[in-house]
Amino acid sequence: PYKHAPLTLAYVGAAVDDLHVRTRLLERNATEPPHKLHVRASAIVKAAAQAATARAVLDKLEETEQRIYKRGRNAQSGTVPKNAIVADYRMATGLEAVIGYLYMAGEEGRLAWLLALCEGEWNG
Repeated sequence: PYKHAPLTLAYVGAAVDDLHVRTRLLERNATEPPHKLHVRASAIVKAAAQAATARAVLDKLEETEQRIYKRGRNAQSGTVPKNAIVADYRMATGLEAVIGYLYMAGEEGRLAWLLALCEGEWNG
């Protein structure tokens, strides 16, 4: 069902997620300066926040998506950002792999559903 390596899917998924977050923040806060928007976006897409989101949505994923999540989570990237805990970084990578998979597979409805679910988590 997937033809790309988990870290490649996560690479694309990170970009899709980041664009979604930035777009939604801009739609809600159009008059805020870019730096303030960037700070807000960075807080949402950092590993710890994405790991918390992954924990909240994991049981709602379909079987294939859960397999991709696990492959992404377990993939050895070789590096971890200095301000991230390894476990959080891996969970975030798993979530990004699922987002990347849905994007690359053209699963627009499922991708929109997952991004909305994630957004519900970062909205509190």
